[in-house]
Amino acid sequence: MDTTVLHTDLPKLIIKNKALLPVVQGGMGVGVSAHNLAGNVALLGGLGTISSVDLRRHHPDLMKQTGQSRDKEAINAANLVALDREIRAAKQKAQGNGMIAVNIMRAVADYAAYVKQSCESGADAIVVGAGLPMDLPELTADYPDVALVPILSDVRGISLILKKWMRRDRLPDAIVIENPQFAAGHLGAATIDSVNDPHFSFSVVIEGTLALFDQLGIPRDRIPLIAAGGIYTPAQVKALLQLGASAVQLGTSFAVTEEGDAHRDFKRVLAEARADDIVTFMSCAGLPARAVRTPWLINYLDKEQKLQSKACPKDCTVGFDCLHQCGWRDGNAKAGQFCIDTQLAFALQGDIKRGLFFRSAEPLPFGSAIRPVRELFDYLLNGIHPQIEQTSHPALLMQSA
Repeated sequence: MDTTVLHTDLPKLIIKNKALLPVVQGGMGVGVSAHNLAGNVALLGGLGTISSVDLRRHHPDLMKQTGQSRDKEAINAANLVALDREIRAAKQKAQGNGMIAVNIMRAVADYAAYVKQSCESGADAIVVGAGLPMDLPELTADYPDVALVPILSDVRGISLILKKWMRRDRLPDAIVIENPQFAAGHLGAATIDSVNDPHFSFSVVIEGTLALFDQLGIPRDRIPLIAAGGIYTPAQVKALLQLGASAVQLGTSFAVTEEGDAHRDFKRVLAEARADDIVTFMSCAGLPARAVRTPWLINYLDKEQKLQSKACPKDCTVGFDCLHQCGWRDGNAKAGQFCIDTQLAFALQGDIKRGLFFRSAEPLPFGSAIRPVRELFDYLLNGIHPQIEQTSHPALLMQSA
């Protein structure tokens, strides 16, 4: 891999006085974006993001200690050790270039501990989605050099965060604006029916946020806006920068790169999925989610209504209560009725029959091809598209049914 910092004539993304490539790699769990992907993104001058969720699964020694355990404290401790290892390994790989962020879901039970560990381990930024991180300034008060980046989907949520944080003399160092109509994984909408609501469109949210900055007396260039969801061409990148964004964020496109931390069969499932293979459904986290219709998900959706009708409180399947609120464990009939940690872990390992494979709704820049991170950057930022021989395997999902 060519490790020289990538050049582009597009304006840089500036966070904490650090000039970065204006394409950000989003966080993806369980373990899909760990130290290798994040470190290689940063090495080229970008913002690489580690997903904090259940990182022990990348560490055989930690899994040997806790894989069959139901000791919540031991599992949580192992995950903090894994998070520390992954941050330090990513920083080493980056060689001082770019930035290393950690994505932490507000919805996870150990949210505060993940934030503290990320700061202690040397993360450059904390990115928080799946809920409003009202308390993030307090949690990071001892680490003023760590950038704080909330993920939000509409002007109302952005307004709530800004007004709350301003009372603590803190502003976000950037804001990710995620459009739930196109994004992967957990979506920033209350219900499936509201995912396609026009008020989530980039034009509405970016223009509304800039107007909000004016109302609150915040200079328009003080907080970079990062547009996320459905972006896969250089033309989209340029259009969003012209609209007022300072950068764009992609997840699935980075997940399927050669440097992505998941199994190659995970990448094949995402890269080879067609539009009608992708479905939106309710996660056990109580949020809409988007994934590939693999054998496990087909089977689950067929039984979803029956499972919801019988929902009742039960013990956590994996023993460490990863979510603050879990539809399966808590018996919430309006949420998903499955263990998300178990299914995402199967996906990480490339288990096509049993895995839950989060994916965005739009095409990927290189179709079904799995290419290096550098080529993805070069295409999105400079319009350089490599000559690719497509190697499609249309029977992949069928063979696993």
